[in-house]
Amino acid sequence: MEEKNMYKEILESLYEGIYFINKDRRINFWNKAAEKITGFSSEEVKGKFCCDNILNHTNYEGIELCKNGCPLHASLQDGLIRENIVYIQHKKGKKIAVAIKTIPVFENGKFVGAIEVFTDDREKTKMLYKMDQLKELALYDQLTKLPNRVYIENYLSARVDDYNQYQIKIGVIFMDVDYFKNVNDTYGHDIGDDVLKMVSKIIKSSIRKNDMVGRWGGEEFIGIFTEINKEELINISEKIRILVENSKINSGMNEISVTVSIGAIIFRGDETIDQIIKRADNNMYAAKDTGRNRVVFK
Repeated sequence: MEEKNMYKEILESLYEGIYFINKDRRINFWNKAAEKITGFSSEEVKGKFCCDNILNHTNYEGIELCKNGCPLHASLQDGLIRENIVYIQHKKGKKIAVAIKTIPVFENGKFVGAIEVFTDDREKTKMLYKMDQLKELALYDQLTKLPNRVYIENYLSARVDDYNQYQIKIGVIFMDVDYFKNVNDTYGHDIGDDVLKMVSKIIKSSIRKNDMVGRWGGEEFIGIFTEINKEELINISEKIRILVENSKINSGMNEISVTVSIGAIIFRGDETIDQIIKRADNNMYAAKDTGRNRVVFK
């Protein structure tokens, strides 16, 4: 038996999913375990590029790793071995937690590609699920189900890192519900909670797929946007403002509506996380000082 065929048979017999990419990120090998774990046959995958996002690799925050921080691509670039816990998408649509290891491949002393080894060990998956439940409690606001302040700060920090490495533009908006204290005082905190849930749903439905919105605290929300310019950021902010203004919730005989004041900025490239948020916050207060229910960009 030829040595290469022997190695191929060994790889095909393993329980771990394995695939190989060349230096152009084209998939040249996809073993039977990879087929079983993902639902994708070798014929469906071979010849395609890993950056085609076939498995939709994401981390626990939902960030798409093929676009932001792919471990396999990183190993392909620097020749280092990496180990991560990620989520992949099965052909039928379900998300699967997997432990992955990315390994650079050399042939005759030359760097020729990289391998990803992954496994969906059930016990490890159960443990990851419990960890995710704890992370959700730690990173998500329980009322609105939006990312909380800790998540927002970590997410914004990651986007700043992306800017420093790839110059991907960042936009930030800081939103505050106008006269929210009056709502609580007049109708009670339960109605106030309903208002916050309504506003959070409107904001979430108004942003693009790869944007993020979270609850900063109280009646304050923050949106973070990538690959965006001033005009696009203002348009999204105005869309949110108008939709909130024209939405209502019923409370017995009353229809309750609110407005939001929004401060919008584009990251300048030399600011800290605190400075970014402070500048957006200052613009939000400028919106309040000039009449509320408006967008201020400076």
